[in-house]
Amino acid sequence: MNSHDLRLMANKIRRRDVQAVFEAGAGHIGGEMSVIDLLTALYFDIMSVNPDNPNDPKRDRLVLSKGHTALALYIVLSEKGFIAKDEISTFLKPHSRLNGHPNRTKVPGVETNTGPLGHGLPIAVGMAKAAQMNDEPWRTFVITGDGEMQEGSNWEAIMAASQFKLDNLTLIIDHNRLQQGARLVDTNDVAPLRPKLEAFGWAVEEINGHNMDEICSVLAADKVVKGKPKCIVAHTNKGQGISFMSDDVAWHHKVPNEQQYKQAMAELEEASQ
Repeated sequence: MNSHDLRLMANKIRRRDVQAVFEAGAGHIGGEMSVIDLLTALYFDIMSVNPDNPNDPKRDRLVLSKGHTALALYIVLSEKGFIAKDEISTFLKPHSRLNGHPNRTKVPGVETNTGPLGHGLPIAVGMAKAAQMNDEPWRTFVITGDGEMQEGSNWEAIMAASQFKLDNLTLIIDHNRLQQGARLVDTNDVAPLRPKLEAFGWAVEEINGHNMDEICSVLAADKVVKGKPKCIVAHTNKGQGISFMSDDVAWHHKVPNEQQYKQAMAELEEASQ
């Protein structure tokens, strides 16, 4: 896909996400809107994955450490062909395998169970180390939230990745400046993130996390820095694409009412024209 097609796909995924949250009466819509462009670029431009063989040992891996945005991942996986598109309508329903947090044993394409924040990056470091030890070319990507970077386990993993020179590992921080109930700056402000990661020996770049050209360029294989794990600080907006949700902490897991739902869908539809 070119960048135009990727933007259209991301907008389609946003619309389906809003619909699913509205119908389920639950979800983490704000953070899903902020991460969808990143997920779209990874699955439709960057990563080597095969829906017909989701456990291919040569596949690239994506760990969604901010597991509360699982719905966005499910929709991306459905568009990629890992699961049926109509299964999205079962989100959070009794006996559905599409739970509020991703489950590797139930959903094809999910690499590991996530939910408790601070777990994804340590797991991804283990994956990348395994590939390094076996001299395998596949890459590991992990997406965290910026509030999640307050977890000490992440910084232990950051030290280990640098020590092991895991240049096959890419950490993407969804830096939307908001977390549950508050702004990052008012909680435990870990920003600016770039100098901290650089101090641990990582190669770090900052991008507009909603610009497809920037996302795809910085994640390309030819941008790997030999001997250094890579961190992408992706500056994003919570509620991206929906005027009344954008940069509003209340939309961490708020559900739109019928009027808000119609407005959100209209705005996203207009953006896809």
